[in-house]
Amino acid sequence: MTHRFTVVFEKEDVGGFHVFCPTLPGCHTQSETIEEGILNIQEAISLYVESLIEDGQPVPHEDIFIKPVEITV
Repeated sequence: MTHRFTVVFEKEDVGGFHVFCPTLPGCHTQSETIEEGILNIQEAISLYVESLIEDGQPVPHEDIFIKPVEITV
């Protein structure tokens, strides 16, 4: 079964990225590049979802809406 999740890349002050999946609490990783981050978070998500399935828990369905907003100060 295929699942789709939104992931967020945050630039770290010291370089690289913190990558996390808001729908799966605690599912995060770090990387030096975007490409590495994608691979790392795919692995982290797969392990997370596999553990949910093994424990007989439901896989969450994502309910995230992302919309940039602008403000003028």
